[in-house]
Amino acid sequence: MGVGMQIVYLGFAGSAELEAEAATRLIGIERFRALISGCHLAIEARRMPGGMRAYDVRLDLITRNDELKPLPHCSGDDVCETVRRAFAAAERELIAWQAQDGASAPLRTAPSGGASGGMSAMR
Repeated sequence: MGVGMQIVYLGFAGSAELEAEAATRLIGIERFRALISGCHLAIEARRMPGGMRAYDVRLDLITRNDELKPLPHCSGDDVCETVRRAFAAAERELIAWQAQDGASAPLRTAPSGGASGGMSAMR
């Protein structure tokens, strides 16, 4: 069974291009399916001073033991690049976790925050 993903967009509607980018990046962490069963991707658009838009991307991993492992947030003004950076950070974390004795080594956790919004599921 593969790694599932749920995407939440906050402050904007998202796009097919963005979902395709996230799905492409999910393939990159698919090789860690022995460690994780899925992930939650939250992408929040925020207005910055001067009217510019910035994005906060949060990627939480779900372990095979159904534990939620939040990773540090990534922020930037290019949403696709920020999603790529979030998945690259997850991949580095998973490589380190795997090297530290596999599933018995805990992932580093980031502070959690609450938010709600529309959800799109991808498998």
